[in-house]
Amino acid sequence: MSTARNYQTQAVIIKQIKFSEVDKILIIYTPEFGKLKAIAKGAYRPKSKLGGNVEPLTHSLMMLARGRNFDIVTQSQTIDGFTTLKNDLWHTSCGLYIVDLIDSFTVENDKNPPLFNLLIDALHHLCQTDDSETILRYFELHFLHHLGYQPQLHQCVACNSPLIPVVNFFSFSQGGVLCPNCSNKEAAPYPLSVDALKILRLWQNSDYATARRVKIKPKLSSQLRQVMQNYINHLLQREVKSMIWLQKLRESAEAEIHR
Repeated sequence: MSTARNYQTQAVIIKQIKFSEVDKILIIYTPEFGKLKAIAKGAYRPKSKLGGNVEPLTHSLMMLARGRNFDIVTQSQTIDGFTTLKNDLWHTSCGLYIVDLIDSFTVENDKNPPLFNLLIDALHHLCQTDDSETILRYFELHFLHHLGYQPQLHQCVACNSPLIPVVNFFSFSQGGVLCPNCSNKEAAPYPLSVDALKILRLWQNSDYATARRVKIKPKLSSQLRQVMQNYINHLLQREVKSMIWLQKLRESAEAEIHR
């Protein structure tokens, strides 16, 4: 990390915390430095030049100065405000879930440029499609890969035998799929259908365009969501708040449809 007093970086604003009547603390994610905390002085003032450039879910180019407790945002220029994302409650919530994962799994000053690029790509794709569930699952899978938690989807994680096209089982504790024989030794293995395993394998080795070509029925989409999110909850040893909020929105939307 550079020791220069002033430095410039791209950043996605993950979270803001009120620090005083006029100042806010930002949690940002950058390509060069990973996650950082910085203070945006005067950001709550109506005429602040920082203003919307330091709102959550904004991709900005920032100038910062090193401070004793927090680095200080001296300038911020929006690269992409992801306006389409912010104009819809569901899409905003999807974006907040993505940055919540980044915040939950990363520590300060641990750079991971591929993860930054994945974050930017996910927010862009959420702006461009209604197929948000596929975007979220794709992000989760590749996010875990960049952090060293990529699930094993080709061989049984217990006996290393190749997985055959039958109902196999996902082991959250072992980080991958168990064959039917080895699943008997697991306390609570999660059944994984043949189609679900195929989709996860495809997503693990494809780009967004390929991932989005596959049309997934609601039942399969639900299975994929549950396996990925249970794995994430296991890794964190807690539930992600924004994940719970997304589920409430889903249930609310489904209730409206069935009225």
